[in-house]
Amino acid sequence: MLPPKDDLYVAIRQSIKNLPERSVVVVTSKIVAIHQGRCVKIRPGVDRDKLTEQEADLYIRRDIVPGEHLLFSIKNNTLIASAGIDKSNANGYFVLWPENMDEVVRGLHGWFMNEYGVKEVGVLMTDSHVVPLRRGVVGTCLAQYGFNPLRDYIGRPDIFGEPLKVTVTNVAEALAAAAVVVMGEASEQTPLAVITDVPWLEFSEKRVDTKIPMEEDLFRPMFEGVKWKKGKGGR
Repeated sequence: MLPPKDDLYVAIRQSIKNLPERSVVVVTSKIVAIHQGRCVKIRPGVDRDKLTEQEADLYIRRDIVPGEHLLFSIKNNTLIASAGIDKSNANGYFVLWPENMDEVVRGLHGWFMNEYGVKEVGVLMTDSHVVPLRRGVVGTCLAQYGFNPLRDYIGRPDIFGEPLKVTVTNVAEALAAAAVVVMGEASEQTPLAVITDVPWLEFSEKRVDTKIPMEEDLFRPMFEGVKWKKGKGGR
């Protein structure tokens, strides 16, 4: 998959010869973005910070970030550095996040069913991000379709019979983190992964949103304490 534009479906056909039933196909956001042509040539006058301001919904100025390493931003209800804009493995381009990610994974879901003749399949789009108070990056889910991304434990008893009151596992985030470990971050050239053998995974075409509005988030006091600047949200 070479910037500024390449064919994702050709790459998938070349990489995945057979797809077992009840699989989850993981695809990195970068190759989806390249498929869409969401690449900007790095040249004089093209500034990553300016691109971030255009793409982000909200952002924090670089000069108030420790070390001034990056702009923190919120885009598509996700806390991410530089609105997801990346120049690693991009051959002289800035690669932006894909557009219409929910529509992309839904379209890929139908394509996988037709192409591989499967009835139960999930699709998960990933990127890497940093987690507060932890070193290093981990995979995160940007969009998913075809399976229930949440496992609800509310009302189930613990080992002592006490009903759980708030526990809900974000299955999509957990699978994204596991897949990105395998796919790697540097020269592995593995932007696709197939997850199998999750016996309790519920495959369904019912849309389940894992995103929480900021006003309902447990971390709202921290978000509200930040001097966010409003970006253009890709418009």
